[in-house]
Amino acid sequence: MTIPGDEVVEVLQALIRNACVNDGTEASGHEHRSVATLQEYLGERGTVIEPQPGRQSLVMRVEGRRPGAPALALVPHLDVVPVSPERWTHPPFAAEREGGFVWGRGAVDMLNLTAAMAAVFKRYLSDELAPLEGDLVLVATADEEAGSELGAAHLVAEHWDLVHCDYLLTEVANPYFPTGGEPVLPVTVAEKGPAWRRLTGRGRSGHASQPYDTANALVPIARAVADLAAAAMPVEVTAEWRQFVTGLPLDAATAEGLLAPDLVDAAIARIAAEDSVLARWVHACTHMTVTPTMLHAGLKANIVPDEAVAELDIRKLPGQDEQTVDDHLRKVLGPDLFDDIEVEPVHPFPAGGSAAEGPLWEAIADAAEAVTGSRSLVPAITPVATDARFFRARGVVAYGAGLFDEATGFGEFLTLFHGDDERVSEESIRLTTQLLETTVARFGVRSR
Repeated sequence: MTIPGDEVVEVLQALIRNACVNDGTEASGHEHRSVATLQEYLGERGTVIEPQPGRQSLVMRVEGRRPGAPALALVPHLDVVPVSPERWTHPPFAAEREGGFVWGRGAVDMLNLTAAMAAVFKRYLSDELAPLEGDLVLVATADEEAGSELGAAHLVAEHWDLVHCDYLLTEVANPYFPTGGEPVLPVTVAEKGPAWRRLTGRGRSGHASQPYDTANALVPIARAVADLAAAAMPVEVTAEWRQFVTGLPLDAATAEGLLAPDLVDAAIARIAAEDSVLARWVHACTHMTVTPTMLHAGLKANIVPDEAVAELDIRKLPGQDEQTVDDHLRKVLGPDLFDDIEVEPVHPFPAGGSAAEGPLWEAIADAAEAVTGSRSLVPAITPVATDARFFRARGVVAYGAGLFDEATGFGEFLTLFHGDDERVSEESIRLTTQLLETTVARFGVRSR
């Protein structure tokens, strides 16, 4: 059975047009719009969880044939990040079809997968396809783009009886990796853990025309931001990265450069000479990253600020923990500056992954072979955080998988995540739907 590509494209267009933009505030998101879209498409209401008004997640379950058999969950998210429309070729929420692409915010992150997963799940929900051995669950979540507190985190913590599963498919779906040899499909098996920090400086206010004997709270925070941005970031060659590199058809010198902690920065510089976007990704997969993103201070231009706040996006790799983060901050800032400011953890969560083995891994390989003729998979780590982390903490095996057409390069794909002119080819939508449809079916066979 092959699901019509136009059907999935139309679901994707509807989801894009719902404009479920999540800016991190409780009043944003409006995922209820896309919950209604999925309910209409699937023909059932399912169970809606709404911890805040409008911040809805949708859960549906098709019971398996054999009680106790492993359950598989499809976990897409419904929200998207904000956008600057003036930099787009097409309106970001019009979901226009042009040149073989669907254009719009969320097209690759991750509404393409959301639409494909819904289309696959519908076949089991409507009895077009026989049930699997175990349950098949659809968990369409809110709030993934702002920490998941109103989505997956809430569902796993408060409604585990509703979303429980043993295996899971979610993002990130990757294109084939450029190797110069046989194409290799990266399947996401691990992810970095968020370790964001909020730095707060306190001071003593006064008129800015008379700064003597005031204490400008902005100065130590500005120093901290500048020092952290300029500092070298800690290298960590994880088991997941080693599996990824050794699974690629690379020459020995290139592989050694990507696997040796003292050589990896030079290897990244060589990659950057040809592909700066790919180099950025390799750097993120091999380093704990510290990125200052926001700075707030002062009430007025002529008042010495008595408080200043900086937000840091920090991502740690498997093997690194919260102590690793604080040790790095103290080392870079020095004990005096570090102790002079408040350092507050925000949304900390361990990095983690799943072993590249077992029935779901083999089912993805079966599906890749059926759709493309090759079952060459390589386990990959993603620098971003996904909803999978909350399920992995419960022992669930979680992967991200999809397919893109040959015209979608790995570097170009990376620029589309949270980028301008986000788009996905209709051929990629068709391939991803076929991959997921076959993966689910093969998982049912392999989990007997």
